Amino acid sequence: MMPNEEIKQLRESIRILERKLGILEESGMSCCGLTLAQCHALVEIGRAESISLVDLSNTIGLDTSTMSRTVNNLVTKEMAKRELDPDDRRYVTIQLTPEGCRYFREIETGMEAYFMKVYEAIAEPDRKGVLDSLAILLQAIQDNDCC
Repeated sequence: MMPNEEIKQLRESIRILERKLGILEESGMSCCGLTLAQCHALVEIGRAESISLVDLSNTIGLDTSTMSRTVNNLVTKEMAKRELDPDDRRYVTIQLTPEGCRYFREIETGMEAYFMKVYEAIAEPDRKGVLDSLAILLQAIQDNDCC
């Protein structure tokens, strides 16, 4: 295969993967009444247990004003809460409420079950190679951040 053909194949494969995973995320979240950004924020807050707005913005890759609106919506839906740091009242952390924790666990459980099926669909001798290749691909993408 010519290098240009390989580049086209890489681009097309990533485009399809991105679309498939995007559809999966959107379909999984529609029942919760959350936008995709809210879902990502909910998961990252749940995983961190307590996180600042700036750290959350950096993790998800959204600017702080967009992230602030997203968090405001989660607070309005009573899925997240803000707390002032007792040592520095200028520093605000975000945590999930019990309702937010319930949604977080549902999302994590659903995604874990789905990716278990995907993993098991890969032939056992190929699993490590797939994981290694994904790590290499992610590092290459990170090293060549677009736009």
